[in-house]
Amino acid sequence: MNRTVGIIMIVIGAVMLIWTGFTYTKKEKIVDAGPLEISADKEKSVSWPPYAGGILLVGGIIVFATGKKS
Repeated sequence: MNRTVGIIMIVIGAVMLIWTGFTYTKKEKIVDAGPLEISADKEKSVSWPPYAGGILLVGGIIVFATGKKS
């Protein structure tokens, strides 16, 4: 079980190091007055610091290395 968690942490950590964030588009209402509705697309971004991926990667290696073989 611990080895599986370690592998998952390693993969997620590596992905977080490669991609430091992502953006997505969200439709937001600007005006909503009865039958009249105006909306606009707003671009939102989610980002995390690269060291977070490094910490997760190193933690996954430690968990994997200390885990028992099944």
